[in-house]
Amino acid sequence: MTQHRRRQQRRGGVAGAAGVVGELLMTLGALVLLFVVWQLWWTDVESDRAHAATVTSLSRAFADAPSQGPAEPDATDATDAAGAAGVPGVPGVPAGAFAIVRVPRFGADYARPLVEGTSAAELAEGLGHYTGTAGPGEIGNFAVAGHRTTYGKPLAEIDRLQQGDRVVVETRQGWTVYAVTTHEIVRPSQSEVIAAVPGDRTAKPTRAVLTLTACHPRFSAKFRWVTHADLVETRTRAQGPPSLAVSTASANGGP
Repeated sequence: MTQHRRRQQRRGGVAGAAGVVGELLMTLGALVLLFVVWQLWWTDVESDRAHAATVTSLSRAFADAPSQGPAEPDATDATDAAGAAGVPGVPGVPAGAFAIVRVPRFGADYARPLVEGTSAAELAEGLGHYTGTAGPGEIGNFAVAGHRTTYGKPLAEIDRLQQGDRVVVETRQGWTVYAVTTHEIVRPSQSEVIAAVPGDRTAKPTRAVLTLTACHPRFSAKFRWVTHADLVETRTRAQGPPSLAVSTASANGGP
């Protein structure tokens, strides 16, 4: 009788332990699910709100900026033109944002702030400018990174960009317009894509180009999707904003 009771007690103890483990696993699963919801949905909600507020602040600051005459192309080497000269600050604007990026292919209302730096904290604030690369409109490679998922996912549809599509960058000085040329998929270690001459670390730049980078595929950081574009237009405040046609072809009356 005593042995029978002991066996029952052991079975009860095992069942109790299994129940505790099961409850812990269920709790852990719920926490993981909540984290995924927060990461993939709530960060977008918060970031979209913050990005919109920053764009509004930038637009107000730009509207108050004095009009300037036609700008001359900057022929300075991109390695010398980077930093403060290439990314003018905007007083009173949060998160160190200095420009607004518009991509008509992503929708007529698409407008995201561009901040200096590409750390996780900075990319949560919008698109990030690779420190040390050229500034908007400068000779060299104006390189920009952005999320494809989470934190507002400003480059979620980077793979939809087509040759000739416009990317418009607005700063206090005016607007620079780039037209998409090529795409490539690279490993994260292939940082030569943001060199002054993309793909060639030793070459001296003679043209102004834009490079957009984002993780690829979605929900993975295994590779980077890279989009290159050439500068096609520069406009000052005095000249007024450029066309927001989706592509250079449509802007020129093409299909």
